[in-house]
Amino acid sequence: MNTNPFPTDPDRTQIWEMLVPRDIAAFIAADWQMVAGDFIAEGFCGLHAHGSRDPDDWTLAFPTLAAYRDEWLRQAAETAATAFAENPAAAIHRATNLSRIDIQGDMAIAHKKFDGTIRLASGQEDRLNWQTLYQCRRTGGRWRIVGFTGYMAHR
Repeated sequence: MNTNPFPTDPDRTQIWEMLVPRDIAAFIAADWQMVAGDFIAEGFCGLHAHGSRDPDDWTLAFPTLAAYRDEWLRQAAETAATAFAENPAAAIHRATNLSRIDIQGDMAIAHKKFDGTIRLASGQEDRLNWQTLYQCRRTGGRWRIVGFTGYMAHR
């Protein structure tokens, strides 16, 4: 989804811009510095659901922001080394849906879903099919990520 679904809501717009266009651009460029300021390192916690709906299968894979950064960079490098038959940024945008952001005070939960494919140069497709719940906090007038539960089953 390339279009901000919250054009009249400045808080949700800020979160959407952080988690969709900026995140995708940084990932495709494999440039962590583009998103580094979008996180709060102190107390950061990321859970990996491993594609499961069962919380007993989920793990504390990212107990620190540094652990998540390292995995993010590994995945970005793997993506950069992949031969695509289409623009991967456009395909990721097409597969991404962030149309629900719940806000209470200075805390928010953003429901980001991926459902689509990227055509590979080999003629195959890479399936994007998971969802992530981002926990965000507003500090100093800016929304930032404090943690997430990611790679959950979707559809």
